[in-house]
Amino acid sequence: MKKYVYIQTFGCQMNERDTETLAGMLEDLGYFQIDAQDNADMIILNTCCVRETAESKVFGLLGRLRKLKVANPNLIIGVCGCMPQQQDVAKKIRHSFPFVDLIFGTHNVHELPRMLQQIQETKEAVLEVWSTERGIAENIPVRRKDKLKAWVTIMYGCNNFCTYCIVPYVRGRERSRKPEDIIHELEDLARQGYKEVTLLGQNVNSYGKDLNINYYFADLLINIEKVEGLERIRFMTSHPRDFDQRLIDVIAASNKVCQHFHLPAQAGSNRVLKLMNRGYSREQYLKLIQDIRKAIPDSSITADIMVGFPGETEEDFEDTLDLVRQVRYDSAFTFIYNIRSGTPAAKMEQVPEEVKTARIQRLIELQNNISLENNIQDEGKILEVLVEGETKTNREKLAGRTRTNKLVVFEGPMELSGRLVSVKINKGRPNLLEGELVLVSANK
Repeated sequence: MKKYVYIQTFGCQMNERDTETLAGMLEDLGYFQIDAQDNADMIILNTCCVRETAESKVFGLLGRLRKLKVANPNLIIGVCGCMPQQQDVAKKIRHSFPFVDLIFGTHNVHELPRMLQQIQETKEAVLEVWSTERGIAENIPVRRKDKLKAWVTIMYGCNNFCTYCIVPYVRGRERSRKPEDIIHELEDLARQGYKEVTLLGQNVNSYGKDLNINYYFADLLINIEKVEGLERIRFMTSHPRDFDQRLIDVIAASNKVCQHFHLPAQAGSNRVLKLMNRGYSREQYLKLIQDIRKAIPDSSITADIMVGFPGETEEDFEDTLDLVRQVRYDSAFTFIYNIRSGTPAAKMEQVPEEVKTARIQRLIELQNNISLENNIQDEGKILEVLVEGETKTNREKLAGRTRTNKLVVFEGPMELSGRLVSVKINKGRPNLLEGELVLVSANK
């Protein structure tokens, strides 16, 4: 008899990748994923604690799940991810929602089968959150959501301790996977027909610093280039401080590494960058952008930009706007600073909410205008697009992405899904490009 699991994921790509691991282990145990909570034998919430809104959503959802548990006492409800990794939050979940059967953190995801067996044998709830990381578990079953593009985690944790960020406390210190384990996974993905991989890490370009074998991210990219069958290699997220010239040169020489650089700036003010403990100056960041564009002229640059960090003045914010004008990002993830308990920034002088709101509206307007202007400049160009399938709103149109990670919409048959095609861009819009098919590559 089949059993069904509903997994809801909050947060970043690392959490999405963890969910694929959860789904893979559960499938080996006879559970199959479904999209409806009401028909599930198990519900797992894979949580995020980077922003308060994500935590609030989880607590609200747990309150609603109480009714499902009353109606079906055999329903297993679990909470995992970054929220429980905070000891006080794990205790709060256990106290406020005693009907939750399983609570575990980021370090023991691979222990899910054992914990479920313990619940079945003892009929008691399990709260198991490892306070520190204990190495890297390999060869865990995976159920990937996509058949064309795959996320591959190459390292875990973060050593940076930016003053606003909770990640090092819930994901642990940096741990790099062995190169041979990564290459083996990528070769297996290529054999399965995957065309594109995105290498994941909290700070992906500091890969290898803990391996003590004189092997770094640039070396890994050189070896991944040799994996037959893979068409494209992406990576995220990069820390500007760790992006050196050798890495730029390796990417410039590559046929497979895409020309898209996501470089979180967070702020354009040196004073604020220092308060954030970012480890670089405004001038160093702009020099990095200059070096990338000199080596790879057609590259796209995107960023994360924060508004309203504690103590941010109007002058500081103007420095951020000026940075955006100088860099001219193709797109940016803009957000308001959110207090995270346990971080140094939580104890700093806070910016009033109405000031934050006014500032981010100005930032979004500026960035939207730049994004549109950049996309208009692509009009008339013929760009390589990896076709992902039909668009969500029009089944007669296909969608795919360029090597610079821009979304392209055009008319064509569904049979082109998974193929590399050439598309002439006719119209640049703020968030996408519209075009027409001109050539289909010989790849299959």
